[in-house]
Amino acid sequence: MSRVKQNRVIDNAIRSIAVITQNQCSLSETDLKVIAEVSSRLQLLKKKKGKTNEQICQEIVNVVLLLIRFFSKDCNDDGQMPKL
Repeated sequence: MSRVKQNRVIDNAIRSIAVITQNQCSLSETDLKVIAEVSSRLQLLKKKKGKTNEQICQEIVNVVLLLIRFFSKDCNDDGQMPKL
């Protein structure tokens, strides 16, 4: 993916995360911390140049895991899904 397209995708994700925090007044402090971490990681990913595709993919995986933690109310406090 070109750097311009990558930045556009990251910008869209950052804007989407901002919409969540602006439109949800009932977020818990934990939820706000997770969302702030996601936003922070995306900002850093956008600013850092020279990362390999593998490093970028790993950071995206980390962001997705945080988002799963945010959207999944069935997660434990450590973000792990309960065992079946």
